[in-house]
Amino acid sequence: MSISLDEVRHVARLARLELDEAELVAFQSELNALLGHFQDIRGIDVYGQSPHSRSSALQNVWADDDTWPSLPRGSALQNAGVTKAGLFIVPTIIEE
Repeated sequence: MSISLDEVRHVARLARLELDEAELVAFQSELNALLGHFQDIRGIDVYGQSPHSRSSALQNVWADDDTWPSLPRGSALQNAGVTKAGLFIVPTIIEE
């Protein structure tokens, strides 16, 4: 099966593409090459193969939850411009 030049023109018109004759011929050859690849794939014997949802095995990698002392609140806030009740105060950036 191959795609004719008229079919390429039709698809280009549906997509509202303005293509010159050279571009139409180039697209025709590219589309025909794609169809050839699909025919190759169609010819592969997959009988007896179990279907997979992914091409590679998926495995979760979990890191251990390690705890260590954090920065004391006073040290974290000491260089802040404005603080209130032990929190950073920042300018409002969302306008209504």
